[in-house]
Order: sequence, then C-alpha cells, then structure tokens
Amino acid sequence: MMGTINLEKKWLLPLMITSAICLFFLAASFNMGLVSTNHSINSLFFFLPSFPHSNQTSSVSVETKVLITPPAPAPALVRPAIPRFAYLISGSKGDLEKLWRTLLALYHPLNHYVVHLDLESPPDERLDLLTRIEKHHVFTEVGNVFVIKKSNLVTYRGPTMVSNTLHACAILLKRSKEWDWFINLSASDYPLVTQDDLLYTFTDIDRSFNFIDHTSQLGWKRERRGKPIIIDPGLYLTTKSDVFWVEPKRALPTAFKLFTGSAWVVLSHEFVEYVIWGWDNLPRTLLMYYTNFLSTPEGYFHTVACNAPEFVNTVVNTDLHYISWDTPPKQHPHILNINDTDKMIESGAAFARKFTQDDPVLDVIDKKLLHKRRGLFTMGGWCIGKPKCSEIGDIYKLKPGPGAQRLKHLLAGLTSNAKSGQNQCI
Repeated sequence: MMGTINLEKKWLLPLMITSAICLFFLAASFNMGLVSTNHSINSLFFFLPSFPHSNQTSSVSVETKVLITPPAPAPALVRPAIPRFAYLISGSKGDLEKLWRTLLALYHPLNHYVVHLDLESPPDERLDLLTRIEKHHVFTEVGNVFVIKKSNLVTYRGPTMVSNTLHACAILLKRSKEWDWFINLSASDYPLVTQDDLLYTFTDIDRSFNFIDHTSQLGWKRERRGKPIIIDPGLYLTTKSDVFWVEPKRALPTAFKLFTGSAWVVLSHEFVEYVIWGWDNLPRTLLMYYTNFLSTPEGYFHTVACNAPEFVNTVVNTDLHYISWDTPPKQHPHILNINDTDKMIESGAAFARKFTQDDPVLDVIDKKLLHKRRGLFTMGGWCIGKPKCSEIGDIYKLKPGPGAQRLKHLLAGLTSNAKSGQNQCI
C-alpha cells in the first residue's frame, strides 16, 4: 500500500509540469487565433462530457458558412477591343475576276472569309480560285480564307441562296469562334470604306446588334410573294433553272408575322448560332416555310429575327449598302457607274452594289476611298512591304480614314433608333 502511494507521488510532479505546459500552449493558441470557436475548444477536450451551450447553434452556423463559401467566380471573358467580321463572298459563272477583286478589297488578317463559286461556274474557274488562294503567301500565312470546294447550286430567287448562306455560316462557326458579325456579299458588291474604317467604327457598336433592312408592310409582295407557292429546281437538280409556280396559292401564316427587305445582312455571332442550332425550332420551321417562298433571301433572316423575342430588340433597320432602285423596286437594282460616285460617298454606306466587272467607277473607289492599287490589298495599318500592302505587319494596328467618320455618322442615328425601339420589327 505504501509502495503504491510512493509511486503516485513519484509521478505527481511530472504530471503537474505537463499540465502547465498544455495550459500555456492553449493560452497561446487563443492569442494567435489558432482556436477560433467553441467547437474547436471542445475538440481539445474530447474526453470530457459535452453540455449544451446557448451559442452552439450560431457557432456551427458561422463555421458552416465559412466552409461552404463558393470559390470566387472566374473573371468574365473580355471581348477583344477590335471586332472581327466573317464574310461570305459568293459568285456564279463568269464572276471569278469580280470575286477576286472584291476579296482583295475586303481583306484583313483579323477577319474570316468563305468564298464560293456556285455549281453553274465551270470547273476551271472554281479550280483557278482555289489555286490562287492556296498560292497566295498572305492567305497561306494567315489561313483565314476558305474555299467551298464542293459547290452548291444556287438559284437567285429560290431558297438555295439561303441554304448556301447557312452553309457558309456553319463553316465559319466550325472554323473559329473569334468573330463578331457575319456579312454576306456577292461578287457584284464592293466596299466603300476600308476594313480599318469598318473595324474602327464597329469597335464601339453593341455586338448583339443585327443589321437587317426590313419591314412588315408587304405591299405588293403580299400577293406576289406571300401567297404563291414555288419550287426551286436547285434543291434536286444538278443544272440551274428558274423557279416555277404550283397551285393552289396559300393563305398568309398566322403562327408568325412575315417581314421582308434586303437580301444583304450583317448578323451578330449570337444570332448566327441561333439560326444554325435552332434550339427553339423557330429557325427550322421558318426555313421549311420559306422553301416554297419566292425570293427567300429577302425574308428569311428578317422573319426569324423579328419573331424571336430575344432578338427583336437587336435589329437595326439597315443593310449598310448603297443600292439604287426603281420606284417601285424591280427584281434587280440599277447597275452603278461613275455618275453615282458622289451619291455613294454621301450615303455613308459601307458597301455598294451592283457593279459590272472592271467598271471605271471601281478604279475611282480604289483610288479615292480605299487607297488601293490594282491587284493588291486595300491599305491598312496591318500591311507593310514593297509594293505597299504586300506583306503582313502589326495586324492590330488600325489607320481609320474619312470613311470611318462617314460610317460612324450613319450608324449613330440608326443604332440610336434601335436602342429606343424605333423602326424595329414594325
């Protein structure tokens, strides 16, 4: 018995010293913030019985909030300051030289291009276009010009023109996501501003805007376009022929409202994705309806945009073209010539049509507006070399000129109207 007592006394002093050291470290933990909650304190004395505490619930809640706080969100994707355009330039038989000249006038390394000569073009013309692009050192270096090798048969007044446009849109979406607007042009179009002018002006434009000349006032088109049913042979033949009519006529639709306007559009990236993917089925439904509609390109994109609630407020009522029409307009506009130069410039438009091949007015535009030499690119901050604009320099360097001011003035009024809801889908 005495031995046991002596043994307990023997260990009493070390036990007291150990306890004192533990209490010292515990106090230090409080001062350093290592133990921050009652729950943490209790965990140090897990061997003691636990008792309810009036602040236990709030303590657990605070700790839970700290533990489940989500990580900071990733920074939002910042769009590049300079926008990018994706072009479709299309032509038919005999349009090779016109298309080539238009491509050189429109080229900029930041943009993307799809070029297409339809199936009516002779194979040697299509091969020549492909060869020129594959052998051009700038196109090869940048890699932003794509030729549709398997040509589509396109009937101007039928749905095959829209089908070809959608084909180009799909190619551009697959090749790159780094573009902001899609522009469709023909070989008979020509720019009135440099690409530096265009890129500079559109830098401050809302990138959700769609530039579509449109109206719901069908007028004479109500009877001649809305009610007739046509068949486009380009959907099932390998040789081009005009559309033909079938009977009986149909009533105007009630499930959606028809719009009409210019076939030439500038569409936002978001809207292009919508018409390609068609996640609410409206684009597909309207594409099927317009399959039997005369002059489909003058109504398809217009009707889609103005019947989709998420895009109604994005429509700017212009096609950014200078086009001279008869009153009332006929199937084709006037052919522009040198006498139209002043009117084209005063319009502030970015593009004009229609031009015949190598008309003298194109030389005037090259010299006066584009500062472009025959067979070379339009002058821009990106290009260097001898002769001028034959090599690639700083592709992000812009040198806007007077064309930017003209275009900026035109767009200021048009976009202001769109923001206030004027002239949109009415």
